[in-house]
Amino acid sequence: MMQADLNELAPAKINLFLKIISKRDDGYHNLRSGVTLINLYDEVSAEKSSEFKVKYTGQFAPPDNTFNDCIVEKIFSTYNLKKPHYCFTIKKNIPVQSGLGSASSNAAAVLRILKKLDYEEIKTINFSEIGADVPLFVQNQDSLIRGVGDITIKQLFPKYYFLLIKPIQNCSTKDMYHEVNINELKFDLNFDTDEISEFDMGNDFEVIAERKYPEISTFLKFMRGFSDVIFSRLTGSGSCIYSAFEKKDSAEKALDLFKERFPDHWAVVAENNFI
Repeated sequence: MMQADLNELAPAKINLFLKIISKRDDGYHNLRSGVTLINLYDEVSAEKSSEFKVKYTGQFAPPDNTFNDCIVEKIFSTYNLKKPHYCFTIKKNIPVQSGLGSASSNAAAVLRILKKLDYEEIKTINFSEIGADVPLFVQNQDSLIRGVGDITIKQLFPKYYFLLIKPIQNCSTKDMYHEVNINELKFDLNFDTDEISEFDMGNDFEVIAERKYPEISTFLKFMRGFSDVIFSRLTGSGSCIYSAFEKKDSAEKALDLFKERFPDHWAVVAENNFI
């Protein structure tokens, strides 16, 4: 029987706001985002094996059990590290290419397991080189994110209940960044501080998503019409959209309305500040 301490939950995240600050000389972008973790999880476990393996199961597992850009493999390939003789099984309950951070959360869960296994090489890893959201998930707490995701500042956010929707459309992070025109955004760098201010609102990818994908635009308009909704927004670079509510009952009523109108789409109610 597998040791309980070699199981890790890998939570999804929601970007309550996301601002693109500037483009760096290395081609990446500096960001500013308020990120909250929600009680929607992938499940990661490890057991001894004759060789290193990564196995995917669950609703959102790839059909051939392989991601071309498997982030768990990247942990070892980036630093040319020896792979432990363990099979990592990842049950995919979080939609992929959705802006919910599932790949980075999976990587962080694997890193936590490696730490339990006293895998010394983990000390050499720069988490942000594996994925922009990995430092957040390694910390595993709500944060204000700055830089390329390498600066995480613990932050308390209000309690929300979210209606979370996955359009059929997927959003490639690379493609979405390709559409960014930094000259149109013109973020005032004076407001890129360690404190959240009144200017921290919206998601700069939303305009791009609404322009490129009519389905996302349609869903956002529909969700902004819910009773008691506080705000509706794209998370990350998409494609998931969420509506935030103060009360769980309001979120569940909105879920019923959405499923009545769009019965074939994945949708759940989740919450932050759940521990």
